[in-house]
Amino acid sequence: MDKEKLKGFAKEVKADLIGVASIDRFKGIGPQNHPESIFPEVKSVIVVGKRVTRGALRGIEEGTQFSLYSIYGYHWLNNRILALTTFKICEFLEDNGYEAVPLPDIPCEVPPMGIPVKKGKPAPNVLIDIEDAAIRAGIGEIGYCGIFLTEEFGPRQRFQIILTDAEIEPDPIKEENVCDLCKECLKICPLGAIGEKEKEIEICGKKMIIAEIDYEKCKKCKNGVVPNMYYENGKPDRIAALCSRTCLSHLEEKRRIKNMFNKKFRKRPVWKIDKTGEIIEE
Repeated sequence: MDKEKLKGFAKEVKADLIGVASIDRFKGIGPQNHPESIFPEVKSVIVVGKRVTRGALRGIEEGTQFSLYSIYGYHWLNNRILALTTFKICEFLEDNGYEAVPLPDIPCEVPPMGIPVKKGKPAPNVLIDIEDAAIRAGIGEIGYCGIFLTEEFGPRQRFQIILTDAEIEPDPIKEENVCDLCKECLKICPLGAIGEKEKEIEICGKKMIIAEIDYEKCKKCKNGVVPNMYYENGKPDRIAALCSRTCLSHLEEKRRIKNMFNKKFRKRPVWKIDKTGEIIEE
């Protein structure tokens, strides 16, 4: 499969981001999270992304309208808008004779919901770490605050995956970092969920320094955190959270991302509330 032909079609059906990883980049991943467990003949893993529009964050940034993000930045974006783009790319691959398996961003924290159908097989359902796959597909990185960042949109995107038996030239792993380790996310977190302890992780040679995140505290955050739509015990959605919005503001001010605007994102002093809903006065 010609990669430029594939990416040209993906752009036509409104994909904002697309990256390809060859299956050999997934060596070392256990069978419960490995693409080959779902499609043994898989040759390429395609990661498809759609932006979260900056305007979908505006109501939360101002603290006055939360539902529009839940609709346009999370539920509809994942399950309708991005899903349709992913499905259209699957149709394109299958029209060219290659099988294509679409996968949504269901968190790997979801436990198996069945029993193995054969000795040696993992139990259903096998789930793939979508952010891990996006790094292997050369789309971006995980920033210090534990949120996925791209050079196009910073923290503003969502992903789905396509497994295919088409052999497609893989994209290079991103070398330049988007995150500059400013640690503004740590300083501004009102619940102390972003700790001062940090760790270095490496995926396909890509090294990233990430803070220790207390996700149980994140789940109690009332500053833009949304519960995981697929699994209540999964990591909460933090794209609209105060930490992520602060990251976005910083990346735009430092011009470390490409999708820039005529006016800055953060126009007024930030609002913060504690886990009980009480306003934190600066």
